[in-house]
Amino acid sequence: MAERDLDVVVFGATGVTGRRVAAYLAERAVETGAHWAAAARDAAKLDRILDEDGVSAPETVVADVGDPASLAAMASRARVVLNLVGPYTLYGQPVIEACVAGGAHYADLTGEIPFVREMIDAFDGRATQAGVKLVQVCGFESLPPDLAVRLAAEAARDRWGEDLTEADLEVSVKAPPGLPRPSDMISGGTAQSLAAAASSEDASAVTDPAALITDPATAEEVRRRSPISVMPRRSGDAVIAPMVPAAFINPAVIQRTAALLAAESGAPPFRYREGVALGGAAAALPLRYAMAGALSGAQAALAGVARARPSVRRRVSGALSAILPSSGFGPAADRMEGWRWRMSVQARTAQGREVGVEVDADGHPGYLATARMLGEAGLLLAGPDATPKRAGCLTPATALGTACVERFDRARVRFSVSR
Repeated sequence: MAERDLDVVVFGATGVTGRRVAAYLAERAVETGAHWAAAARDAAKLDRILDEDGVSAPETVVADVGDPASLAAMASRARVVLNLVGPYTLYGQPVIEACVAGGAHYADLTGEIPFVREMIDAFDGRATQAGVKLVQVCGFESLPPDLAVRLAAEAARDRWGEDLTEADLEVSVKAPPGLPRPSDMISGGTAQSLAAAASSEDASAVTDPAALITDPATAEEVRRRSPISVMPRRSGDAVIAPMVPAAFINPAVIQRTAALLAAESGAPPFRYREGVALGGAAAALPLRYAMAGALSGAQAALAGVARARPSVRRRVSGALSAILPSSGFGPAADRMEGWRWRMSVQARTAQGREVGVEVDADGHPGYLATARMLGEAGLLLAGPDATPKRAGCLTPATALGTACVERFDRARVRFSVSR
């Protein structure tokens, strides 16, 4: 890629998250000297939004998922394309096709696991042969949990020469002051992605922890050891609710990481659980259980739709797409800062030894922090020798490696391993 004139291109820079990725790269480019560009299908809208945000892009690029020539031209100039045009089930494949053909690394924010599996089947071999990294699910889902669990696994290997048998991840979120708003929780893009995933040809992959594992024997072992549950449970004084926006995203990614690296380490599959920790006073325990139960019921309903007949899934998906917020709906600018969130991993080996990893971060987890993480991941992928020498359809941890975690301090996402 020595002849590329752009290190990173942000495709979809007019969206809720895309515009914040652009703002982050504009800030980081001053420090790193990276050459980047913002891309979208509507040049006038792109210029207006960048101006509103006070972002000075060195260059803007016009590209459209419906125009293969424009995608090819964008990919041919870039070391890395960050794709923020979703739902990815509907619009992602042409961008991936262009990146593999054009030799550009690729990363996106999809949580549409059936789509990710389709891309593995279609492009893993081609991307490997081309030396291209395709890194999907590279935001709040699933970059920090994937790296945190991998850090725990490496710490157990380094300290005791032992492999993990289980890992539990809990997330706690502290919102900024003020009354919460519906747009604080889920954007239109995320809502439309959930609807699109339900309509996938193989929607059963939505709830499969081994959906992204291509070896049948390993996949069956993962399903046996680590089934996904959305039932509320207790952990100390906290009630653990299913992960938001869905409990079915991170497990598939984390188990693919383990499967990809098993060839290097020989580590067997492990049990993985996660959830949102709802803490509070003892008197509020019934309310916390009620909240967890509501989240559990909603996600159980999504799992039920995924198991339904294709005709039923299509009707439900169409109805959801019509009634849920559209792409472009999301948290207001004044609700992006002031958030604090933490991920805590407690992992154990067969001999009962424990290792912990903490992730401490600032900014709205799904949008502002995600934008910063994706932007930093793009810079890492663009850097020579900054990431492991792997190619193909990768996860955040296998594409970026754990040696890079200190770089995410700049994105205000801080990792630490307990001593």
